[in-house]
Amino acid sequence: MHYGPADAIDLTRLRRALVIQLRHHGDVLLTSPVFAVLKNRAPSLEIDALVYAETRDMLDLHPAIARVHVVERRWKDSGPLGRLAREWRLFAALRARRYDLIVHLSEHPRGAWLARALAARYAVAPDFARKPRLWKRSFSHLFRLPPHARRHRVEVNLDALRRIGIQPGEDERRLVLVAGEEAQRSVDALLAEQGLADKGFIHFHPGSRWPFKCWPAERAAAFIDALARRGERIALTAAPEERELALIAEIRGKASARVADFSGKLNLKQLAALTARARLFIGVDSAPMHIAAAMQTPTVALFGPSGELEWGPWRVPHRIVASGEHPCRPCGNDGCGGGKVSECLTRLPPEAALAAVDSLLAR
Repeated sequence: MHYGPADAIDLTRLRRALVIQLRHHGDVLLTSPVFAVLKNRAPSLEIDALVYAETRDMLDLHPAIARVHVVERRWKDSGPLGRLAREWRLFAALRARRYDLIVHLSEHPRGAWLARALAARYAVAPDFARKPRLWKRSFSHLFRLPPHARRHRVEVNLDALRRIGIQPGEDERRLVLVAGEEAQRSVDALLAEQGLADKGFIHFHPGSRWPFKCWPAERAAAFIDALARRGERIALTAAPEERELALIAEIRGKASARVADFSGKLNLKQLAALTARARLFIGVDSAPMHIAAAMQTPTVALFGPSGELEWGPWRVPHRIVASGEHPCRPCGNDGCGGGKVSECLTRLPPEAALAAVDSLLAR
Protein backbone atom coordinates (compact mmCIF):
# COMPACT_ATOMS: atom_id res chain seq x y z
CA MET A 1 0.00 0.00 0.00
CA HIS A 2 1.24 3.49 -0.87
CA TYR A 3 1.40 5.92 2.03
CA GLY A 4 1.54 9.64 1.40
CA PRO A 5 -0.15 12.25 -0.80
CA ALA A 6 -0.87 11.52 -4.45
CA ASP A 7 0.76 14.83 -5.42
CA ALA A 8 4.02 14.19 -3.56
CA ILE A 9 7.13 15.94 -4.88
CA ASP A 10 10.25 14.13 -6.08
CA LEU A 11 12.99 16.17 -4.42
CA THR A 12 15.73 14.44 -6.40
CA ARG A 13 14.58 16.33 -9.49
CA LEU A 14 14.90 19.75 -7.82
CA ARG A 15 17.95 22.00 -7.67
CA ARG A 16 17.09 24.76 -5.22
CA ALA A 17 14.54 25.44 -2.50
CA LEU A 18 13.67 28.53 -0.45
CA VAL A 19 12.25 28.32 3.08
CA ILE A 20 10.57 31.53 4.30
CA GLN A 21 9.96 32.34 7.97
CA LEU A 22 9.32 36.02 8.62
CA ARG A 23 8.65 35.99 12.35
CA HIS A 24 10.51 36.31 15.66
CA HIS A 25 13.76 34.67 16.80
CA GLY A 26 12.17 31.64 18.45
CA ASP A 27 9.89 30.99 15.49
CA VAL A 28 12.87 31.01 13.15
CA LEU A 29 14.88 28.59 15.31
CA LEU A 30 11.92 26.22 15.39
CA THR A 31 12.13 25.94 11.59
CA SER A 32 15.69 24.54 11.74
CA PRO A 33 14.61 20.86 11.48
CA VAL A 34 12.88 21.62 8.17
CA PHE A 35 16.23 22.38 6.54
CA ALA A 36 17.85 19.26 7.99
CA VAL A 37 15.06 16.97 6.76
CA LEU A 38 15.09 18.48 3.25
CA LYS A 39 18.87 18.11 3.00
CA ASN A 40 18.79 14.54 4.27
CA ARG A 41 16.25 13.59 1.60
CA ALA A 42 18.05 15.36 -1.24
CA PRO A 43 21.76 15.96 -0.47
CA SER A 44 22.32 17.77 -3.77
CA LEU A 45 19.47 20.23 -3.13
CA GLU A 46 20.61 23.79 -2.35
CA ILE A 47 18.39 25.20 0.38
CA ASP A 48 18.17 28.93 1.15
CA ALA A 49 16.36 30.78 3.91
CA LEU A 50 14.53 34.12 3.92
CA VAL A 51 14.17 35.72 7.36
CA TYR A 52 14.22 39.10 9.06
CA ALA A 53 17.75 40.45 9.44
CA GLU A 54 17.70 40.44 13.23
CA THR A 55 16.92 36.69 13.28
CA ARG A 56 19.69 35.68 10.88
CA ASP A 57 21.91 34.30 13.66
CA MET A 58 19.32 31.62 14.34
CA LEU A 59 20.09 29.96 11.00
CA ASP A 60 23.45 31.01 9.61
CA LEU A 61 26.10 28.28 10.03
CA HIS A 62 23.29 25.69 9.79
CA PRO A 63 25.01 22.90 7.82
CA ALA A 64 21.99 22.34 5.54
CA ILE A 65 21.59 25.99 4.46
CA ALA A 66 23.36 27.39 1.40
CA ARG A 67 22.40 31.06 1.74
CA VAL A 68 20.44 33.22 4.18
CA HIS A 69 18.58 36.15 2.58
CA VAL A 70 17.22 38.87 4.84
CA VAL A 71 14.48 41.45 4.97
CA GLU A 72 15.42 44.59 6.92
CA ARG A 73 12.59 46.09 8.94
CA ARG A 74 14.36 49.46 8.79
CA TRP A 75 13.96 49.62 5.00
CA LYS A 76 10.66 51.38 5.60
CA ASP A 77 12.58 54.27 7.20
CA SER A 78 14.61 54.95 4.04
CA GLY A 79 11.76 56.54 2.13
CA PRO A 80 9.71 55.12 -0.77
CA LEU A 81 12.55 55.14 -3.31
CA GLY A 82 15.13 53.80 -0.89
CA ARG A 83 12.86 50.99 0.21
CA LEU A 84 11.96 50.14 -3.38
CA ALA A 85 15.64 49.90 -4.31
CA ARG A 86 16.39 47.53 -1.44
CA GLU A 87 13.33 45.41 -2.13
CA TRP A 88 14.30 45.16 -5.79
CA ARG A 89 17.84 44.04 -4.93
CA LEU A 90 16.45 41.32 -2.67
CA PHE A 91 13.98 40.19 -5.31
CA ALA A 92 16.70 40.13 -7.97
CA ALA A 93 18.91 38.00 -5.73
CA LEU A 94 16.05 35.57 -5.08
CA ARG A 95 15.05 35.43 -8.76
CA ALA A 96 18.63 34.67 -9.79
CA ARG A 97 18.54 31.51 -7.66
CA ARG A 98 15.69 30.05 -9.76
CA TYR A 99 13.97 28.11 -7.00
CA ASP A 100 12.07 24.94 -7.83
CA LEU A 101 10.41 24.77 -4.40
CA ILE A 102 9.22 27.41 -1.92
CA VAL A 103 8.24 26.44 1.62
CA HIS A 104 6.42 29.29 3.36
CA LEU A 105 5.86 28.77 7.09
CA SER A 106 3.83 31.74 8.30
CA GLU A 107 0.88 33.93 7.40
CA HIS A 108 3.09 36.73 6.03
CA PRO A 109 1.73 37.93 2.64
CA ARG A 110 5.25 38.24 1.22
CA GLY A 111 5.38 34.44 0.90
CA ALA A 112 2.37 34.31 -1.41
CA TRP A 113 3.70 37.18 -3.50
CA LEU A 114 7.09 35.52 -3.88
CA ALA A 115 5.55 32.15 -4.73
CA ARG A 116 3.91 33.84 -7.71
CA ALA A 117 6.67 36.25 -8.69
CA LEU A 118 9.51 33.71 -8.51
CA ALA A 119 7.50 31.18 -10.54
CA ALA A 120 8.66 28.20 -8.49
CA ARG A 121 7.36 24.91 -9.81
CA TYR A 122 6.15 23.93 -6.36
CA ALA A 123 5.15 26.07 -3.37
CA VAL A 124 3.71 24.92 -0.05
CA ALA A 125 2.16 26.99 2.76
CA PRO A 126 -0.35 26.68 5.64
CA ASP A 127 -4.02 26.52 4.67
CA PHE A 128 -5.29 29.44 6.72
CA ALA A 129 -9.10 29.40 6.67
CA ARG A 130 -9.41 33.20 6.69
CA LYS A 131 -6.90 33.90 3.94
CA PRO A 132 -8.35 35.18 0.64
CA ARG A 133 -8.60 33.09 -2.49
CA LEU A 134 -5.47 34.76 -3.86
CA TRP A 135 -3.46 33.18 -1.04
CA LYS A 136 -4.74 29.70 -1.76
CA ARG A 137 -4.09 30.04 -5.48
CA SER A 138 -0.49 31.17 -4.90
CA PHE A 139 0.64 27.72 -3.77
CA SER A 140 0.64 24.30 -5.39
CA HIS A 141 0.27 22.60 -1.99
CA LEU A 142 -1.50 23.76 1.18
CA PHE A 143 -1.08 21.92 4.47
CA ARG A 144 -3.83 21.79 7.05
CA LEU A 145 -3.40 23.31 10.48
CA PRO A 146 -4.76 21.32 13.44
CA PRO A 147 -8.12 23.00 14.19
CA HIS A 148 -8.37 21.85 17.81
CA ALA A 149 -5.38 19.72 18.77
CA ARG A 150 -2.45 21.41 20.48
CA ARG A 151 0.55 20.55 18.33
CA HIS A 152 4.12 21.72 18.85
CA ARG A 153 5.26 24.38 16.43
CA VAL A 154 8.16 22.21 15.24
CA GLU A 155 5.71 19.53 14.11
CA VAL A 156 3.47 22.13 12.45
CA ASN A 157 6.49 23.36 10.46
CA LEU A 158 7.33 19.78 9.49
CA ASP A 159 3.74 19.32 8.32
CA ALA A 160 4.73 21.43 5.32
CA LEU A 161 7.10 18.63 4.32
CA ARG A 162 4.62 15.88 5.13
CA ARG A 163 2.19 17.54 2.74
CA ILE A 164 4.62 17.10 -0.16
CA GLY A 165 5.40 13.49 0.71
CA ILE A 166 8.32 13.73 3.14
CA GLN A 167 7.91 11.91 6.46
CA PRO A 168 10.51 13.16 8.97
CA GLY A 169 12.41 10.53 10.90
CA GLU A 170 12.59 10.55 14.68
CA ASP A 171 16.29 11.40 14.63
CA GLU A 172 15.82 14.41 12.29
CA ARG A 173 13.62 16.63 14.41
CA ARG A 174 16.06 18.21 16.84
CA LEU A 175 16.70 21.93 16.70
CA VAL A 176 19.91 23.01 14.99
CA LEU A 177 21.83 26.07 16.15
CA VAL A 178 25.58 26.48 15.57
CA ALA A 179 27.21 29.02 17.88
CA GLY A 180 30.53 29.03 16.04
CA GLU A 181 34.11 29.05 17.28
CA GLU A 182 34.33 32.83 17.68
CA ALA A 183 31.33 32.93 20.04
CA GLN A 184 32.63 29.96 21.99
CA ARG A 185 36.04 31.53 22.51
CA SER A 186 34.61 34.87 23.63
CA VAL A 187 32.19 33.23 26.08
CA ASP A 188 34.91 31.00 27.52
CA ALA A 189 36.92 34.14 28.25
CA LEU A 190 33.93 35.85 29.91
CA LEU A 191 33.23 32.80 32.07
CA ALA A 192 36.89 32.61 33.10
CA GLU A 193 36.75 36.25 34.22
CA GLN A 194 33.82 35.39 36.49
CA GLY A 195 35.38 32.15 37.75
CA LEU A 196 32.60 30.02 36.24
CA ALA A 197 33.53 26.51 35.19
CA ASP A 198 31.99 24.53 32.34
CA LYS A 199 28.76 22.97 33.72
CA GLY A 200 29.48 24.76 37.01
CA PHE A 201 26.66 27.31 36.91
CA ILE A 202 22.93 27.78 36.28
CA HIS A 203 21.85 30.12 33.50
CA PHE A 204 18.81 32.26 34.37
CA HIS A 205 17.17 34.42 31.70
CA PRO A 206 14.07 35.95 33.36
CA GLY A 207 13.06 38.43 30.66
CA SER A 208 11.12 38.50 27.42
CA ARG A 209 10.15 41.12 24.87
CA TRP A 210 6.62 40.52 26.20
CA PRO A 211 6.38 41.60 29.87
CA PHE A 212 3.17 39.59 30.37
CA LYS A 213 5.28 36.43 29.96
CA CYS A 214 7.66 37.41 32.77
CA TRP A 215 7.90 36.45 36.43
CA PRO A 216 7.72 39.39 38.88
CA ALA A 217 11.11 40.75 39.95
CA GLU A 218 10.56 39.95 43.65
CA ARG A 219 9.88 36.28 42.89
CA ALA A 220 12.84 36.01 40.55
CA ALA A 221 15.05 37.57 43.23
CA ALA A 222 13.80 35.16 45.90
CA PHE A 223 14.49 32.29 43.53
CA ILE A 224 18.07 33.47 42.92
CA ASP A 225 18.71 33.80 46.65
CA ALA A 226 17.35 30.29 47.27
CA LEU A 227 19.65 28.84 44.62
CA ALA A 228 22.62 30.71 46.05
CA ARG A 229 21.93 29.35 49.55
CA ARG A 230 22.31 25.88 48.03
CA GLY A 231 25.73 26.81 46.73
CA GLU A 232 24.74 27.32 43.09
CA ARG A 233 26.47 29.88 40.90
CA ILE A 234 24.07 31.88 38.72
CA ALA A 235 24.67 33.60 35.38
CA LEU A 236 22.06 36.23 34.49
CA THR A 237 21.34 37.29 30.91
CA ALA A 238 18.96 39.65 29.15
CA ALA A 239 18.58 41.15 25.70
CA PRO A 240 20.14 44.60 25.16
CA GLU A 241 16.66 46.11 25.36
CA GLU A 242 15.56 48.78 27.81
CA ARG A 243 12.69 46.92 29.46
CA GLU A 244 14.63 43.68 29.90
CA LEU A 245 17.63 45.50 31.36
CA ALA A 246 15.30 47.39 33.72
CA LEU A 247 13.87 44.06 34.90
CA ILE A 248 17.39 42.74 35.59
CA ALA A 249 18.25 45.90 37.54
CA GLU A 250 15.10 45.47 39.64
CA ILE A 251 15.86 41.80 40.28
CA ARG A 252 19.43 42.54 41.32
CA GLY A 253 18.21 45.33 43.59
CA LYS A 254 15.96 42.88 45.43
CA ALA A 255 18.34 39.89 45.51
CA SER A 256 21.18 39.63 48.00
CA ALA A 257 23.10 36.86 46.24
CA ARG A 258 26.12 37.53 44.06
CA VAL A 259 25.55 36.70 40.40
CA ALA A 260 27.52 36.89 37.17
CA ASP A 261 25.56 39.42 35.13
CA PHE A 262 25.97 39.21 31.35
CA SER A 263 22.78 41.16 30.61
CA GLY A 264 22.95 43.13 27.38
CA LYS A 265 26.52 41.97 26.73
CA LEU A 266 25.96 38.95 24.51
CA ASN A 267 24.82 38.54 20.94
CA LEU A 268 22.66 35.55 19.98
CA LYS A 269 25.59 33.32 19.09
CA GLN A 270 27.31 34.13 22.39
CA LEU A 271 24.07 33.49 24.27
CA ALA A 272 23.95 30.03 22.66
CA ALA A 273 27.57 29.36 23.61
CA LEU A 274 26.91 30.44 27.20
CA THR A 275 23.82 28.25 27.47
CA ALA A 276 25.77 25.27 26.12
CA ARG A 277 28.22 25.67 29.00
CA ALA A 278 25.50 25.84 31.67
CA ARG A 279 24.49 23.00 33.94
CA LEU A 280 20.86 24.06 33.65
CA PHE A 281 18.82 26.78 31.97
CA ILE A 282 15.86 28.55 33.61
CA GLY A 283 13.63 31.02 31.82
CA VAL A 284 10.21 31.96 30.52
CA ASP A 285 8.63 31.19 27.15
CA SER A 286 11.08 33.09 24.93
CA ALA A 287 13.79 32.62 22.32
CA PRO A 288 16.54 31.90 24.92
CA MET A 289 14.46 28.93 26.13
CA HIS A 290 14.42 27.54 22.58
CA ILE A 291 18.15 28.24 22.27
CA ALA A 292 18.75 26.19 25.42
CA ALA A 293 16.81 23.31 23.89
CA ALA A 294 18.87 23.56 20.70
CA MET A 295 22.06 23.41 22.76
CA GLN A 296 20.69 20.38 24.66
CA THR A 297 20.93 22.12 28.03
CA PRO A 298 18.37 20.79 30.55
CA THR A 299 15.66 23.42 30.86
CA VAL A 300 13.18 24.66 33.45
CA ALA A 301 10.55 26.76 31.69
CA LEU A 302 7.97 29.04 33.34
CA PHE A 303 4.74 29.26 31.35
CA GLY A 304 1.78 31.58 31.78
CA PRO A 305 -0.66 32.61 29.04
CA SER A 306 1.20 30.73 26.26
CA GLY A 307 0.88 26.99 25.81
CA GLU A 308 3.69 24.61 26.67
CA LEU A 309 2.36 21.91 24.34
CA GLU A 310 2.82 24.23 21.38
CA TRP A 311 5.88 26.18 22.52
CA GLY A 312 7.63 24.13 25.21
CA PRO A 313 11.32 23.10 25.25
CA TRP A 314 11.77 20.78 22.30
CA ARG A 315 13.47 17.38 22.65
CA VAL A 316 15.59 18.24 25.67
CA PRO A 317 15.24 17.12 29.31
CA HIS A 318 12.97 19.73 30.87
CA ARG A 319 10.39 20.62 33.46
CA ILE A 320 7.43 22.97 32.97
CA VAL A 321 6.42 25.28 35.81
CA ALA A 322 2.84 26.48 35.33
CA SER A 323 -0.15 27.33 37.47
CA GLY A 324 -2.60 24.60 38.33
CA GLU A 325 -5.01 27.14 39.80
CA HIS A 326 -5.93 28.94 36.58
CA PRO A 327 -8.12 26.78 34.34
CA CYS A 328 -8.18 29.67 31.87
CA ARG A 329 -4.56 29.07 30.83
CA PRO A 330 -3.20 28.92 28.25
CA CYS A 331 -5.37 31.80 27.08
CA GLY A 332 -2.96 33.43 24.62
CA ASN A 333 -3.86 36.88 25.93
CA ASP A 334 -1.37 39.65 26.66
CA GLY A 335 -2.13 39.52 30.36
CA CYS A 336 -5.43 38.92 32.11
CA GLY A 337 -8.09 40.77 30.14
CA GLY A 338 -5.36 42.27 27.97
CA GLY A 339 -4.04 44.12 31.03
CA LYS A 340 -0.37 43.16 30.42
CA VAL A 341 -0.15 41.29 33.76
CA SER A 342 -0.66 37.50 33.84
CA GLU A 343 -1.81 36.30 37.25
CA CYS A 344 -1.01 32.71 36.31
CA LEU A 345 2.64 33.88 36.32
CA THR A 346 2.67 36.54 39.02
CA ARG A 347 1.28 34.03 41.53
CA LEU A 348 3.74 31.25 40.71
CA PRO A 349 5.83 30.76 43.90
CA PRO A 350 9.64 30.41 43.79
CA GLU A 351 9.22 27.04 45.54
CA ALA A 352 7.57 25.63 42.40
CA ALA A 353 10.60 26.55 40.29
CA LEU A 354 12.97 25.16 42.94
CA ALA A 355 11.10 21.86 42.94
CA ALA A 356 11.46 21.70 39.15
CA VAL A 357 15.20 22.36 39.43
CA ASP A 358 15.56 19.60 42.01
CA SER A 359 13.60 17.17 39.89
CA LEU A 360 15.64 17.90 36.76
CA LEU A 361 19.00 17.79 38.50
CA ALA A 362 18.08 14.54 40.24
CA ARG A 363 17.48 13.05 36.80
